[in-house]
Amino acid sequence: MATSHLISIEEYLSSDYEPDVDYVDGRIEERNMGETDHAKLQGRLYFLLILRQEDWNLLALPEVRVQVAPTRFRVPDVCVVREEDADNPIITEAPLLCLEVLSPGQSLSAIRKRARDFFNMGVPEVWVFDPPTQTVYVCLPDSMTERKDGVLRLEGTPVELSLAEVFKALKLRSNE
Repeated sequence: MATSHLISIEEYLSSDYEPDVDYVDGRIEERNMGETDHAKLQGRLYFLLILRQEDWNLLALPEVRVQVAPTRFRVPDVCVVREEDADNPIITEAPLLCLEVLSPGQSLSAIRKRARDFFNMGVPEVWVFDPPTQTVYVCLPDSMTERKDGVLRLEGTPVELSLAEVFKALKLRSNE
Protein backbone atom coordinates (compact mmCIF):
# COMPACT_ATOMS: atom_id res chain seq x y z
CA MET A 1 0.00 0.00 0.00
CA ALA A 2 1.47 3.36 -1.00
CA THR A 3 1.21 6.57 0.98
CA SER A 4 -1.00 9.28 -0.46
CA HIS A 5 1.29 12.18 0.44
CA LEU A 6 4.79 12.78 -0.84
CA ILE A 7 7.84 12.64 1.40
CA SER A 8 11.40 13.60 0.63
CA ILE A 9 14.23 11.15 0.08
CA GLU A 10 15.92 12.63 3.15
CA GLU A 11 12.85 11.88 5.29
CA TYR A 12 12.70 8.32 3.95
CA LEU A 13 16.39 7.70 4.58
CA SER A 14 16.29 9.16 8.09
CA SER A 15 13.18 7.25 9.17
CA ASP A 16 13.00 3.77 10.62
CA TYR A 17 10.27 1.57 9.22
CA GLU A 18 9.50 -1.83 10.68
CA PRO A 19 9.50 -3.73 8.45
CA ASP A 20 11.39 -1.59 5.95
CA VAL A 21 9.50 -0.14 3.00
CA ASP A 22 10.16 0.79 -0.61
CA TYR A 23 10.36 4.43 -1.68
CA VAL A 24 9.01 5.14 -5.16
CA ASP A 25 9.03 8.68 -6.49
CA GLY A 26 8.16 10.32 -3.18
CA ARG A 27 5.73 7.70 -1.94
CA ILE A 28 6.21 4.95 0.60
CA GLU A 29 5.18 1.49 -0.59
CA GLU A 30 4.78 -1.17 2.05
CA ARG A 31 6.36 -4.46 1.17
CA ASN A 32 4.22 -7.55 1.37
CA MET A 33 5.54 -9.44 4.34
CA GLY A 34 4.76 -13.06 4.49
CA GLU A 35 3.74 -15.55 6.99
CA THR A 36 5.69 -18.50 8.32
CA ASP A 37 6.42 -20.10 4.93
CA HIS A 38 7.71 -16.76 3.60
CA ALA A 39 10.01 -16.37 6.61
CA LYS A 40 11.26 -19.97 6.42
CA LEU A 41 12.04 -19.70 2.74
CA GLN A 42 13.67 -16.27 2.97
CA GLY A 43 15.81 -17.49 5.87
CA ARG A 44 16.78 -20.64 4.00
CA LEU A 45 17.81 -18.67 0.89
CA TYR A 46 19.96 -16.34 2.97
CA PHE A 47 21.48 -19.28 4.88
CA LEU A 48 22.38 -21.21 1.71
CA LEU A 49 23.93 -18.13 0.15
CA ILE A 50 26.00 -17.08 3.17
CA LEU A 51 27.38 -20.61 3.48
CA ARG A 52 29.08 -20.09 0.11
CA GLN A 53 29.71 -16.35 0.02
CA GLU A 54 33.38 -16.58 1.03
CA ASP A 55 34.10 -19.19 -1.65
CA TRP A 56 32.26 -17.07 -4.21
CA ASN A 57 33.81 -13.78 -3.03
CA LEU A 58 30.29 -12.32 -2.93
CA LEU A 59 27.93 -11.13 -0.20
CA ALA A 60 24.34 -12.14 0.45
CA LEU A 61 22.31 -9.40 2.10
CA PRO A 62 18.76 -9.70 3.45
CA GLU A 63 16.35 -6.77 3.24
CA VAL A 64 18.89 -4.09 2.35
CA ARG A 65 17.90 -0.83 0.68
CA VAL A 66 18.87 -0.71 -2.98
CA GLN A 67 18.74 2.63 -4.78
CA VAL A 68 17.44 1.52 -8.17
CA ALA A 69 17.01 5.07 -9.54
CA PRO A 70 17.54 8.60 -8.22
CA THR A 71 14.05 8.68 -6.65
CA ARG A 72 13.46 4.96 -6.11
CA PHE A 73 14.61 2.56 -3.40
CA ARG A 74 13.60 -1.09 -3.30
CA VAL A 75 14.20 -3.60 -0.51
CA PRO A 76 14.56 -7.11 -1.95
CA ASP A 77 14.10 -10.10 0.35
CA VAL A 78 17.71 -11.11 -0.37
CA CYS A 79 20.28 -9.84 -2.83
CA VAL A 80 23.75 -10.93 -3.89
CA VAL A 81 26.39 -8.26 -4.41
CA ARG A 82 30.12 -7.97 -4.96
CA GLU A 83 31.91 -7.31 -1.67
CA GLU A 84 33.13 -3.90 -2.81
CA ASP A 85 29.56 -2.84 -3.65
CA ALA A 86 28.49 -3.23 0.00
CA ASP A 87 30.78 -0.54 1.46
CA ASN A 88 27.95 2.00 1.75
CA PRO A 89 24.84 1.78 3.94
CA ILE A 90 22.67 1.64 0.80
CA ILE A 91 23.43 -0.46 -2.26
CA THR A 92 23.88 1.87 -5.24
CA GLU A 93 25.61 -0.51 -7.68
CA ALA A 94 23.43 -3.13 -9.37
CA PRO A 95 23.31 -6.36 -7.37
CA LEU A 96 24.25 -9.50 -9.27
CA LEU A 97 20.96 -11.09 -8.25
CA CYS A 98 17.79 -10.22 -6.34
CA LEU A 99 15.64 -12.89 -4.72
CA GLU A 100 12.00 -12.32 -3.81
CA VAL A 101 9.64 -14.63 -1.92
CA LEU A 102 5.97 -14.26 -2.80
CA SER A 103 3.76 -13.39 0.13
CA PRO A 104 0.14 -14.51 0.44
CA GLY A 105 -1.96 -12.33 -1.81
CA GLN A 106 1.02 -10.92 -3.71
CA SER A 107 0.73 -11.28 -7.46
CA LEU A 108 3.39 -12.13 -9.99
CA SER A 109 2.51 -8.91 -11.82
CA ALA A 110 3.35 -6.90 -8.69
CA ILE A 111 6.68 -8.71 -8.46
CA ARG A 112 7.37 -8.05 -12.15
CA LYS A 113 6.86 -4.33 -11.46
CA ARG A 114 9.50 -4.50 -8.71
CA ALA A 115 11.76 -6.57 -10.97
CA ARG A 116 11.58 -3.91 -13.71
CA ASP A 117 13.18 -1.45 -11.30
CA PHE A 118 15.98 -3.92 -10.65
CA PHE A 119 16.46 -4.60 -14.38
CA ASN A 120 16.54 -0.85 -15.16
CA MET A 121 19.34 -0.56 -12.60
CA GLY A 122 21.31 -3.33 -14.29
CA VAL A 123 20.43 -6.42 -12.23
CA PRO A 124 20.59 -9.32 -14.72
CA GLU A 125 18.14 -11.71 -13.01
CA VAL A 126 15.48 -11.79 -10.32
CA TRP A 127 14.50 -15.14 -8.83
CA VAL A 128 10.97 -15.27 -7.43
CA PHE A 129 10.09 -18.10 -5.05
CA ASP A 130 6.48 -19.19 -4.51
CA PRO A 131 6.22 -21.13 -1.22
CA PRO A 132 2.80 -22.82 -1.70
CA THR A 133 3.69 -24.30 -5.10
CA GLN A 134 7.42 -24.69 -4.40
CA THR A 135 8.06 -23.04 -7.74
CA VAL A 136 10.70 -20.54 -8.79
CA TYR A 137 10.28 -18.00 -11.55
CA VAL A 138 13.52 -16.90 -13.17
CA CYS A 139 12.83 -13.37 -14.36
CA LEU A 140 14.90 -11.75 -17.05
CA PRO A 141 14.20 -8.31 -18.53
CA ASP A 142 12.18 -9.85 -21.39
CA SER A 143 10.99 -13.20 -20.05
CA MET A 144 9.95 -15.27 -17.06
CA THR A 145 10.57 -19.03 -16.82
CA GLU A 146 8.95 -21.34 -14.28
CA ARG A 147 11.16 -23.92 -12.52
CA LYS A 148 10.09 -26.62 -10.09
CA ASP A 149 13.28 -28.66 -9.85
CA GLY A 150 16.96 -28.73 -10.65
CA VAL A 151 19.62 -26.15 -9.93
CA LEU A 152 19.40 -22.41 -10.44
CA ARG A 153 22.58 -20.85 -11.79
CA LEU A 154 23.44 -17.22 -12.33
CA GLU A 155 25.39 -17.08 -15.58
CA GLY A 156 28.88 -15.60 -15.33
CA THR A 157 29.10 -16.18 -11.57
CA PRO A 158 29.61 -19.18 -9.29
CA VAL A 159 26.15 -18.62 -7.77
CA GLU A 160 23.96 -21.71 -7.81
CA LEU A 161 21.19 -23.07 -5.63
CA SER A 162 19.64 -26.52 -5.59
CA LEU A 163 15.87 -26.19 -5.47
CA ALA A 164 15.65 -29.37 -3.40
CA GLU A 165 17.91 -27.73 -0.80
CA VAL A 166 15.98 -24.46 -0.93
CA PHE A 167 12.57 -26.04 -0.44
CA LYS A 168 13.73 -28.23 2.47
CA ALA A 169 12.75 -25.18 4.51
CA LEU A 170 9.10 -25.98 3.91
CA LYS A 171 7.31 -29.02 5.24
CA LEU A 172 5.49 -30.89 2.52
CA ARG A 173 1.79 -30.75 3.14
CA SER A 174 -0.03 -34.02 3.49
CA ASN A 175 -2.34 -33.29 0.52
CA GLU A 176 0.53 -32.79 -1.96
